[in-house]
Order: sequence, then structure tokens, then C-alpha cells
Amino acid sequence: MQTLIHYFLHFGFPLLIAYVFFRKDWKKAYLILLATMLVDLDHLLADPIFAPNRCSIQFHPLHTWYAMLGYVVLLFLPKIYRIIGVGLLFHMLTDLIDCMMTYGTCPTCLEGSPAYGLLTWLSNLA
Repeated sequence: MQTLIHYFLHFGFPLLIAYVFFRKDWKKAYLILLATMLVDLDHLLADPIFAPNRCSIQFHPLHTWYAMLGYVVLLFLPKIYRIIGVGLLFHMLTDLIDCMMTYGTCPTCLEGSPAYGLLTWLSNLA
């Protein structure tokens, strides 16, 4: 179920975002939102490239707080950059949700994760 939710949030929910917030150009906005998935190219820098219990947040270079700050800046630029910023930030939120779901079923699986402190803090909020 976690995988289904993860991929729905990456591919399905952006369609809703495009239609609701960028209705006039929703098709173009949806394609731009999908293109922000290219942020995952930073996974190619990891060894191994894919690890099922790895949390991307703070692990991959384009998934760090510094990168996310840059994505926030995009929200204040002209429309196309704003759409890119929304897509990148929603991508980070999706990955964070995935990390939280992994942490919820297996906290010890993420003990070495750079986001472990954040995940622990978030789980204590609930």
C-alpha cells in the first residue's frame, strides 16, 4: 500500500494540483509538475542507487534543506518557476510522507538516516 500511495502522490496528485491551481494551463502545468520528477536523478549518485528502506530526505543532494530553500524561492518568481517550485516542494513532501510511513512500520530501519531526528520528532507530534 505504501508504494501505491507514494506513486499516486508523485503522478496522480500533481494532476489535481495542476487542475485546481493552474486551471487555465492545467495540461502544461501537469507536464511541468511531472518534469520535476527529474529531481530524482540525484539518486544516481548513491550507492546502491536504490535501497528500499532509505529515506531520500537529507540523503540525496537535491533532497536537502538547502535545495528545498531554493525551491521555496522559486515560488516568488514568474509563473513557470512557481509551478516548478510547487512541483519540487510537493515531491519533497511526498518523499517525507514515504519516509514517515517507513518509520511508522520499522523505526529501526531508518536509524542511520540523516532524517531520523526529524522523523522521530514528527512521530512524537502524533
